[in-house]
Amino acid sequence: EVQLVESGGGLVQAGGSLRLSCAASGFTFDDCAIGWFRQAPGKEREGVSCISNSDGSTYYADSVKGRFTISSDNAKNTVYLQMNSLKPEDTAVYYCAAELSGYCSGVGYSDYRGQGTQVTVSS
Repeated sequence: EVQLVESGGGLVQAGGSLRLSCAASGFTFDDCAIGWFRQAPGKEREGVSCISNSDGSTYYADSVKGRFTISSDNAKNTVYLQMNSLKPEDTAVYYCAAELSGYCSGVGYSDYRGQGTQVTVSS
Protein backbone atom coordinates (compact mmCIF):
# COMPACT_ATOMS: atom_id res chain seq x y z
CA GLU A 1 0.00 0.00 0.00
CA VAL A 2 1.36 3.38 -1.02
CA GLN A 3 1.62 5.75 1.92
CA LEU A 4 2.84 9.31 2.13
CA VAL A 5 3.05 11.07 5.48
CA GLU A 6 3.91 14.72 5.80
CA SER A 7 5.29 16.37 8.90
CA GLY A 8 7.09 19.53 9.96
CA GLY A 9 4.42 22.14 9.51
CA GLY A 10 3.66 24.77 12.11
CA LEU A 11 3.41 28.44 12.93
CA VAL A 12 6.36 30.67 12.13
CA GLN A 13 6.96 34.39 11.83
CA ALA A 14 7.66 35.98 8.48
CA GLY A 15 11.29 35.53 7.58
CA GLY A 16 11.53 32.27 9.47
CA SER A 17 12.16 28.74 8.27
CA LEU A 18 10.51 25.34 8.38
CA ARG A 19 11.49 21.96 7.01
CA LEU A 20 8.74 19.69 5.80
CA SER A 21 9.19 15.95 5.48
CA CYS A 22 7.37 13.47 3.28
CA ALA A 23 7.92 9.89 4.40
CA ALA A 24 7.05 7.37 1.70
CA SER A 25 6.38 3.65 1.75
CA GLY A 26 4.79 0.96 -0.35
CA PHE A 27 6.64 1.56 -3.61
CA THR A 28 10.16 1.76 -5.07
CA PHE A 29 11.33 5.11 -3.80
CA ASP A 30 14.44 5.26 -6.02
CA ASP A 31 12.32 5.32 -9.19
CA CYS A 32 9.66 7.84 -8.23
CA ALA A 33 9.10 11.56 -8.39
CA ILE A 34 7.84 13.36 -5.30
CA GLY A 35 6.13 16.71 -5.57
CA TRP A 36 5.06 19.23 -2.99
CA PHE A 37 1.81 21.13 -3.45
CA ARG A 38 0.00 23.70 -1.35
CA GLN A 39 -3.51 24.96 -1.10
CA ALA A 40 -4.69 27.98 0.82
CA PRO A 41 -8.34 28.59 1.70
CA GLY A 42 -10.24 29.90 -1.29
CA LYS A 43 -7.30 29.41 -3.62
CA GLU A 44 -6.42 26.81 -6.20
CA ARG A 45 -3.84 24.17 -5.56
CA GLU A 46 -0.33 25.28 -6.47
CA GLY A 47 2.58 23.08 -7.38
CA VAL A 48 5.53 24.16 -5.26
CA SER A 49 8.40 21.84 -6.05
CA CYS A 50 9.26 18.41 -7.33
CA ILE A 51 12.21 16.06 -7.34
CA SER A 52 12.72 13.08 -9.58
CA ASN A 53 14.61 10.30 -7.83
CA SER A 54 15.18 8.58 -11.17
CA ASP A 55 17.28 11.38 -12.67
CA GLY A 56 17.77 13.86 -9.84
CA SER A 57 16.04 16.73 -11.57
CA THR A 58 14.28 19.34 -9.47
CA TYR A 59 11.62 21.94 -10.20
CA TYR A 60 10.39 24.98 -8.33
CA ALA A 61 7.49 27.35 -8.73
CA ASP A 62 8.61 30.90 -9.44
CA SER A 63 7.00 31.99 -6.20
CA VAL A 64 9.43 29.91 -4.13
CA LYS A 65 12.62 29.89 -6.20
CA GLY A 66 15.60 30.94 -4.15
CA ARG A 67 13.75 30.37 -0.88
CA PHE A 68 12.73 26.69 -0.91
CA THR A 69 14.98 23.68 -1.48
CA ILE A 70 13.79 20.16 -2.14
CA SER A 71 15.96 17.15 -1.36
CA SER A 72 15.64 13.40 -1.12
CA ASP A 73 17.13 10.90 1.29
CA ASN A 74 16.79 7.56 -0.45
CA ALA A 75 18.07 5.69 2.61
CA LYS A 76 15.14 7.03 4.62
CA ASN A 77 12.58 7.07 1.79
CA THR A 78 11.94 10.68 2.67
CA VAL A 79 11.77 13.91 0.71
CA TYR A 80 12.34 17.21 2.44
CA LEU A 81 11.24 20.73 1.61
CA GLN A 82 13.41 23.31 3.31
CA MET A 83 11.52 26.59 3.38
CA ASN A 84 13.44 29.76 4.20
CA SER A 85 12.48 33.43 4.20
CA LEU A 86 8.86 32.48 4.66
CA LYS A 87 6.18 34.99 3.79
CA PRO A 88 2.56 35.26 4.93
CA GLU A 89 1.50 34.29 1.42
CA ASP A 90 3.19 30.92 1.94
CA THR A 91 0.47 30.04 4.44
CA ALA A 92 -1.34 26.92 3.22
CA VAL A 93 -1.77 23.21 3.70
CA TYR A 94 1.23 21.55 2.14
CA TYR A 95 1.04 18.00 0.93
CA CYS A 96 3.25 15.67 -1.05
CA ALA A 97 2.34 13.43 -3.94
CA ALA A 98 4.18 10.56 -5.61
CA GLU A 99 4.44 9.76 -9.29
CA LEU A 100 5.69 6.19 -9.54
CA SER A 101 6.97 6.55 -13.11
CA GLY A 102 9.59 9.04 -11.94
CA TYR A 103 8.43 12.00 -14.00
CA CYS A 104 7.64 15.28 -12.28
CA SER A 105 5.37 16.17 -15.19
CA GLY A 106 2.89 13.59 -13.96
CA VAL A 107 3.00 14.18 -10.25
CA GLY A 108 0.12 16.65 -10.31
CA TYR A 109 -2.19 13.94 -11.66
CA SER A 110 -1.20 11.29 -9.17
CA ASP A 111 -3.74 9.72 -6.86
CA TYR A 112 -0.99 9.05 -4.33
CA ARG A 113 -0.84 11.92 -1.90
CA GLY A 114 -0.59 12.49 1.81
CA GLN A 115 -3.00 14.17 4.17
CA GLY A 116 -1.07 17.40 4.36
CA THR A 117 0.55 19.57 6.99
CA GLN A 118 -0.47 23.11 7.86
CA VAL A 119 2.04 25.92 7.45
CA THR A 120 1.08 29.29 8.90
CA VAL A 121 3.31 32.33 8.49
CA SER A 122 2.45 35.32 10.62
CA SER A 123 3.32 38.86 9.61
